[in-house]
Amino acid sequence: MSADRPVPRGGDRRPAGPRTAGAGIRGGRPLPRATEDSSRRTAAPRPGGGRPAPRIPRPAPRPRGAAPSALRGAVRLPGRVREAWDRPLTAYYVILGAGLLITVLGLVMVYSASQIKALQNGLPSTFYFRKQLLAVAIGSVLLWFAARLSVRLHRALSYPLLLGSVFLMCLVQVPHVGVSVNGNTNWLSIGGPFQLQPSEFGKLALVMWGADLLARKNDKNLLVQWKHLLVPLVPVTVLLLGLIMLGGDMGTTVILTAILFGMLWLAGAPTRLFTGVLAGATALGVLAIATSPNRMGRLHCIGASDPGTGCWQAVHGIYALASGGWFGSGLGASVEKWGELPEPHTDFIFAVTGEELGLAGTLSVLALFAALGYAGIRVASRTEDPFVRFAAGGVTTWIMVQAVINIGAVLGLLPIAGVPLPLFSYGGSALLPTMFAIGLLISFARNEPAARAALAVRGHNNPLTGAVRRTMRRYARRRPSGER
Repeated sequence: MSADRPVPRGGDRRPAGPRTAGAGIRGGRPLPRATEDSSRRTAAPRPGGGRPAPRIPRPAPRPRGAAPSALRGAVRLPGRVREAWDRPLTAYYVILGAGLLITVLGLVMVYSASQIKALQNGLPSTFYFRKQLLAVAIGSVLLWFAARLSVRLHRALSYPLLLGSVFLMCLVQVPHVGVSVNGNTNWLSIGGPFQLQPSEFGKLALVMWGADLLARKNDKNLLVQWKHLLVPLVPVTVLLLGLIMLGGDMGTTVILTAILFGMLWLAGAPTRLFTGVLAGATALGVLAIATSPNRMGRLHCIGASDPGTGCWQAVHGIYALASGGWFGSGLGASVEKWGELPEPHTDFIFAVTGEELGLAGTLSVLALFAALGYAGIRVASRTEDPFVRFAAGGVTTWIMVQAVINIGAVLGLLPIAGVPLPLFSYGGSALLPTMFAIGLLISFARNEPAARAALAVRGHNNPLTGAVRRTMRRYARRRPSGER
């Protein structure tokens, strides 16, 4: 270093390198300390050489009292859920999605729960699954047909459906024509292994015919008189109940009674009338249970814990649920279906679901039924058409009450009534009218004025052609590959 050159302060005699050549001096004047420190952080080389690391800006301080974004999102979540639920097509998509998911999951569980039962009966392991798959295929056609029909055509079908159901239920009581299953004579043989239970179609007939009857009386302002509320709705319901009770099916009579009460409640029946009908139905139900040792035995099995008391099925249903844990033993790994549960694929399929899929699986099934019921209530409450209101309320009451009776029996909270879990249990006679009823709800949901306008805008009146139309519009908006 030359003697004429001043020595830097502090005695630093290091040669000026890339770091110190202009780091602290600009035009002979020292830079401020903050500028010097920031330039050092910016120009500091990484260990081992290479390009200097980029400067990472510090985040701006959050104003005092400001909530984090996650907290703000949680606060806004109820409003967003409410906004999504209020959209015109929400009920349409919820009914369609929940109904199909319950049906598909039921197919899977029927396949898993019925294999051992089929082998014990000397049948192929997929026998019951193939029959259920055929019923789902036919039911899908019925669902599509019901979803495409107008309200006027649904009302026109109600009377033929009621007359046909009554005729078939009368035919069941003819000797050597009706077939007995598990002590109940409520079946008709239609050839080969296929049987038909007309009382399942009686539920659908009562809903559609009762809704049409009440809608016509509502249009004439006759529902303010109690006799028009009861006649002929209650006598026809009593006729259906009598034909079903002749075969000994107590569970189906409870469901039809619940449908009647639900429709009377929607029609605005006064409390005195409603209480009187309920008291009469309760008295008849108590009499029917007290006069049947089989029904009294089922009543005694509520909350039973010892299979030696004659409550074998109820107790092993609890065993299946208890051994499932949080996530179950795995699909197909149920132990109780190996002969311990007499009806693993029909009345007690929910117990097998709890054993194989655990608490997560059973809660998923319950959530799907809850969503389906809530969407049905929404359709019934938002419509201006009295027929739609009565029919949607009747279908929702039917499906929800039947699900509660089945699941309550599996949990040991209700007596075993012998009714299947809707859309889930094995049985084509129960599945076909239920899928038609789901199509009925879909038709009502998509025919709301706001939903119809939204479907027209989106081109979803036919989902397939609507999707093709939207795809073609997207391709038409694209520029050619060589265009700039």
